[in-house]
Amino acid sequence: MKIEGKHILITGGSLGIGKETAKYLVDKGATVLITGRSQERLDEAQKYTGAKTILFDISDLDNMNQSAKACLDVLGGRVDALINNAGIGSFDKLDDITLEQFQTIFNTNVFGLALLTKELIPSMKAHKSGSIINIGSSASVKGFSHGSVYSASKFAVRSLTQCWQAELRPFNIRVCQLNPSEVTTAFYSEDRSERVDEDNKLSAHEIAHSIVSVLEMDDKGFITELNVWATNPF
Repeated sequence: MKIEGKHILITGGSLGIGKETAKYLVDKGATVLITGRSQERLDEAQKYTGAKTILFDISDLDNMNQSAKACLDVLGGRVDALINNAGIGSFDKLDDITLEQFQTIFNTNVFGLALLTKELIPSMKAHKSGSIINIGSSASVKGFSHGSVYSASKFAVRSLTQCWQAELRPFNIRVCQLNPSEVTTAFYSEDRSERVDEDNKLSAHEIAHSIVSVLEMDDKGFITELNVWATNPF
């Protein structure tokens, strides 16, 4: 897909991977809309990226239809690419996990992601074109200690991705899952402060570059799943 002139929606775009991806795409000539839960962080991201912004909590499932319509209105009724990046984490041992944790994490990582995509698919089908990138995790392919809730949510996203690949391919809609290992972002930070880059860990820049590369592949092919790991994790 040629990036220039395309309309692209990125959830969770006010920080980290979403923000850096928006910057890459705007610089390549795309019209980009980023969502977030903090107007202050969105305003800062807008200055950095040049993207459009909208205040939108993807875990607010009851208002998903209205929120999706608002996003479409900002983008002129067309979404050429959807990057499902918004996500949260919870990491407790099995003895301590609760139903509330599952509900909170799944509302954002799974249910919100799926319902937003559902609302936007008719636009892509109407244009017989589109790309969806679901941001998973290395936790999507292998579980780990204290990862019951988070890893289960990312395994669910991987399943959704594979189902959508089968269902949407006849409409010329490409669906990819991108699974990073640990990235130095504000993820799982209570005050949502960005972490300092570390030489032995991925940064948001590497993942943004990967996302753009997936989108830029010629439309006759698509990457079904991409795992991105730090070269020297220790």
